[in-house]
Amino acid sequence: MDGTDASGPGSVPSRVDPLGDPFLRTRFALPTRPATFLRRERLVGHLDQALLTPLTMVNGAAGAGKTLLVADWAAGLRQPVAWLTADEADQRPGMFWAYVLEALRVAGVPAPDEVGCPADAGRVDRTLLTRLAADLSGRDPCVVVVLDEYDRVAAPVIAEQLEFVLHHAGQGMRLILVTRTEPLLPLHRYRAAGEMTEIRGAELAFTPQEAVTLLGLHGLRLPVHAAGALVDRTRGWAAGLRLCALAAQESPDPETYLKEFEADHSTVADFLLAEVLKRQSAETQDLLLRVSVLDRFCPDLANALTHRTDAEPILAGLHRENAFVEHLGHSWYRLHPLFGEILRAHLRVRLPGLEPRLHRWAAQWSRRGGSLSATLAHGAAAGDWEFTAGALVDDLAIGQLFAGLRCDDLAELFAGMDAEATSPATDVVRAARDLAHGDIDRGLTHLRRAEEGLAGDVPDRAAARLSCALLEALAARLTGSPARAEKAADAAETLRHDVPAALLDEHPELTALLLTHVGSTRLWAGRFPDARSALSTVAGGANETATALPRAESLGHLALIDYLHGWPRRAERKVLAAAAGPERSGPPRPVGPGIGRLVLAAVAVDRDELADAEDLLAEAGGTGHEGPDPVTAAARALATSRLLLARGDPRAALEATQPYVSTDEASPWATAHAALVASAAHLAEGRPDRAADVLRQVPHDQPACSVEAARVELVTGNPGAALDRLDGIRTEGGRMGPAVVVRAALVRAQAADGAGDTAAARSLVARALREARHERLRRPFLEAGPWIRPLLAEAAPQRPTAVRPARGPSRGAGQSRHEEQPPSPVVEALSDREREVLRRVAQMMSTEEVAADLYVSVNTVKTHLKGAYRKLAVNRRSDAVRRARELRLL
Repeated sequence: MDGTDASGPGSVPSRVDPLGDPFLRTRFALPTRPATFLRRERLVGHLDQALLTPLTMVNGAAGAGKTLLVADWAAGLRQPVAWLTADEADQRPGMFWAYVLEALRVAGVPAPDEVGCPADAGRVDRTLLTRLAADLSGRDPCVVVVLDEYDRVAAPVIAEQLEFVLHHAGQGMRLILVTRTEPLLPLHRYRAAGEMTEIRGAELAFTPQEAVTLLGLHGLRLPVHAAGALVDRTRGWAAGLRLCALAAQESPDPETYLKEFEADHSTVADFLLAEVLKRQSAETQDLLLRVSVLDRFCPDLANALTHRTDAEPILAGLHRENAFVEHLGHSWYRLHPLFGEILRAHLRVRLPGLEPRLHRWAAQWSRRGGSLSATLAHGAAAGDWEFTAGALVDDLAIGQLFAGLRCDDLAELFAGMDAEATSPATDVVRAARDLAHGDIDRGLTHLRRAEEGLAGDVPDRAAARLSCALLEALAARLTGSPARAEKAADAAETLRHDVPAALLDEHPELTALLLTHVGSTRLWAGRFPDARSALSTVAGGANETATALPRAESLGHLALIDYLHGWPRRAERKVLAAAAGPERSGPPRPVGPGIGRLVLAAVAVDRDELADAEDLLAEAGGTGHEGPDPVTAAARALATSRLLLARGDPRAALEATQPYVSTDEASPWATAHAALVASAAHLAEGRPDRAADVLRQVPHDQPACSVEAARVELVTGNPGAALDRLDGIRTEGGRMGPAVVVRAALVRAQAADGAGDTAAARSLVARALREARHERLRRPFLEAGPWIRPLLAEAAPQRPTAVRPARGPSRGAGQSRHEEQPPSPVVEALSDREREVLRRVAQMMSTEEVAADLYVSVNTVKTHLKGAYRKLAVNRRSDAVRRARELRLL
């Protein structure tokens, strides 16, 4: 195998391969690292383990950085390194082993002459392999043999021979395979014995911080969060990051380029098309192009797009070859994001017009497989809106346009539906979309058209008709039409029997939405028991994602009923329950839909927490849930007008009571409470007669209105009439809660005070204070007028926290400083959480309210209270608060 090297004077020995050709020296050279190469210590540290195991495999996709990683590591070794870059010609055993022996010689560790060299490119003598293994087994230090691009060597016989040499070389050889695919060696045996080091694609991927450093080597500065987005898009692929960095250097705005570059018009596309796509067979290329329209796929779905049956072995092979096809488990795959982008662009050039058909086939396959989300996505991408809307409606999923995690995605998906699509299903979807945006007229037009299309004896359309009933209930709610809502509810109840029970169970949001709409309409009509029945069914249901919005809305409506009946603490608790849900960890969620915030704002006004009320009204205005809903509009008018009254602006309060939502029927409670505000505004501006006139127009079955009317009678000098009104109030059904009782007691107290019965007045004020303390009410006392101040002053020493919580201990008038007994020291310091609980207890909050406010369980609050009791040496809540104030802990 010696020849003549004519590159210098005279003749010197030259080495040739078994075919008589000179060895290619470039195949033995360590690749040169570019100036922008980033040495990643975490990978180098892992690669150091290669010196401790016979076999190491660095396995990753093209451009993953495998070769440069190993070359950089090998350059720093003290051990001799024989480097060989494999070639297609190495499929013949003789040629392969001739190059391995030459690599050893170039590395300065040649095999002895008795080992020999293959003379036949197609075979190698077993004796040669045995002698080579025996020679390597005696090497100290060991020889590191690196076979780069080993995926080019596919001959099983070579893998068998390589395993033989590796096994018998023992501690004298360390074999490093750099490959895109798993070699045919018995890897399982090496893994089981702990004699193998592996670095795979996931570990080779760049982290965001590494990407920042790499871009910095290219003169580019990118914040970590922006680099994270780039890493997500490239999956941390080394070649992709480097190619993007080189292209960004040529851009006037590198940061924007890295965020928005088009993969199909970049050097990344050239690399992937050349290194991955064009290396595949024609059948594999066709499959890759077709599945590029899918986010994820399995062999059966791929076969549906290729109309062949060979997808399973092709996909398994592509994944095994690291050909940018990622295995997700259970026979599902996905393409690398950049590879997918490039393939889709290539598909549009090579097979124009095929993409919509591929989406249609994928939609049909997904429909048969029961995957609604994939059906809708591919149906929309295909532009087949009749099919897509039909799938949504027939699956009884119309409620998902209003509730659940996908409502925004579905709204965006159907926003592209063109006007040419005409079918009952498309009209149902258009009606839902319009009603969701508050466009009642257009929504009803589409709904009527859908109902006409579904009329008659049309089989298998029960789901569509039930969807129409849901939309009818929503339209009734938005128009304040109780009769229409009840008719829709009756129709839905009948249609439910024609729909498979499994389908109803699969979509609990439909029933929840229907009952919420019906309950809201009943509430608008003042049918509180019926409204409470429907709303409580939803609120008491399972708190699952699909029904989260109707459940929160129902709780908000129930909270409004409680507030209207004078139960502010109950109302507050329901709104907080809508926000908190079951016991959970993590940050608190915002307080539910807008109506909940509006109720909390009204409660805050009654407690004279005006800044909080103003903030809650502002938050409710930004939720986007209100739309033209009359109940929510009335709740907003109520909270806003009361806040303006409390701020001392009666004229603005009057304006705020004016309805701005048109309804089929007026709401008795909305009218009554608007009259309450108007009456108070007229009183504030010195017009008691006008105040009385306003209240006379209101039905007498509203307790809150009767109390306000009694107050007006008192102000106009008719105490007898005032008391008659109070005596005539009907209190059944919990319609006269503490807030109403407090105001009624204050009216009676004012009448008694005016009649000179100070003792009765004092007793009534004390009763009002007791009721107010539990609910933390302050506005009724502030609005009562000057007459109440002396009575409050008399009650203050006994009830220091009735109107506002006391901020410190009070001292008896006759007690001197030296007579005070210093508080005994605390047994143990209170924790921060125990102090937070005590602060809320001092504000007269119940255990449940403290739990909701702190987003913990009731049991957790009780545990903190017990700890505080022990440390303060007390046994009761009131004693704990008193003791904490004495010690200035509050």
